[in-house]
Amino acid sequence: MSAPVRPRVTTHALARLRARGEKAVFVTAYDYPTAVRADRAGVDLILVGDSAAMTMMGLPATVAITMDEMAVFVKSVCRAAPRAFVVGDLPFLSYQPADADAVRNAGRFVALGCDAVKCEGGARVAPRVRAMADAGIAVMGHLGLTPQSLGQLGGYRVQGRSRAAVDRLIDDARALEDAGAFALLVEALPPEAAARVRDAVDLLVYGIGAGPHVDGQLVISHDMLGQFVGEIAPRFVKRYADVGADVERAFAAYAAEVRSGAFPAPEHCYPAAPAAD
Repeated sequence: MSAPVRPRVTTHALARLRARGEKAVFVTAYDYPTAVRADRAGVDLILVGDSAAMTMMGLPATVAITMDEMAVFVKSVCRAAPRAFVVGDLPFLSYQPADADAVRNAGRFVALGCDAVKCEGGARVAPRVRAMADAGIAVMGHLGLTPQSLGQLGGYRVQGRSRAAVDRLIDDARALEDAGAFALLVEALPPEAAARVRDAVDLLVYGIGAGPHVDGQLVISHDMLGQFVGEIAPRFVKRYADVGADVERAFAAYAAEVRSGAFPAPEHCYPAAPAAD
């Protein structure tokens, strides 16, 4: 008997999770195999993050990735995820310059299969969010640590530590809500700050490194699987597997067998055709 087909996750389904007090499961994926496995595992949302610049391309920061490069990752993930709600991360300067840029590039992601797009910033990007929402595109905001603004933030630093800083986050969250966003991602906040933001708006609020008082948790798949090659290791990262080390061991074992002649063995070779009578 085949497994039952699970319905696709929608914005309404995500809202029902919150209404029931159930947490949404949110991970990044950038390629077909990872997205297939995340979808089969029952993950609710998949973010095709601009973090692909660092996780997949070895670049030093997210700002270096382009729309064309992101489109390759988006297409791969959307083909792999018949159930999960897929969010495409709009890269740096794909939406900031003008409303027309935001709508055109967000529309490109939707045409490739995304259910929604994500952009960073608060009140200053609210006009872009409004333009995308008016075009019929579901938009997720992103506040707190916003990697596209690291120069202004002074690097990878925890945000929202003071009352004034949290008040500014709430103002930004309300501006995004008023502009038509359906959800918000908050990053690198103390749990109390994230809770205040969550309670101040009628948005779905997801967190990455923002404690438990939000509607769901996002993790970077390369972090949770032990695949990230780099020096960044935030406090909120929890490793659920050590895939990177397993891959290295597999390559080393293969190299040793090739050099020793143990591979290929007879069972890895095709037999010759039987001799004709």
